[in-house]
Order: sequence, then structure tokens, then C-alpha cells
Amino acid sequence: MMCITHPFENLRQDIKLHVGRELGTLAVPDELEIVDSLPKTRSGKIMRRVLKAQELGMDIGDISMLED
Repeated sequence: MMCITHPFENLRQDIKLHVGRELGTLAVPDELEIVDSLPKTRSGKIMRRVLKAQELGMDIGDISMLED
């Protein structure tokens, strides 16, 4: 039987191993989500409120200031 894995599973494991070695096992995240890009303002700042709203399933609000 062939085992099909997610294409980013190796990357997730590599990141977890690296964090564990460099910062300790308590810092290893339970989950990692790989995305193409982060929501940023035109000045390049990451819009953390958008990330939080998406994670909590809430309305992301006004995103007119997002980088194109």
C-alpha cells in the first residue's frame, strides 16, 4: 500500500526539529501552516490582526490597506 503524504510534511518536520534544537522542545509548535504569503500593509508591515481573525474564524475587517 502506498502512503501519500502532504507535500509540505517534510518541511514541517524540518522546522520542528530545528526549533527543538535551537530553542528547546517547549518552543516546538503543535501546528504549522505553510502559506504563499502573509497579509501586509503597503508599507510592508504584517497585519497580525488579519492573521488572528482568520485563525479564530472572525471577520477580518477592512483589508483595503493590503499590499497588492
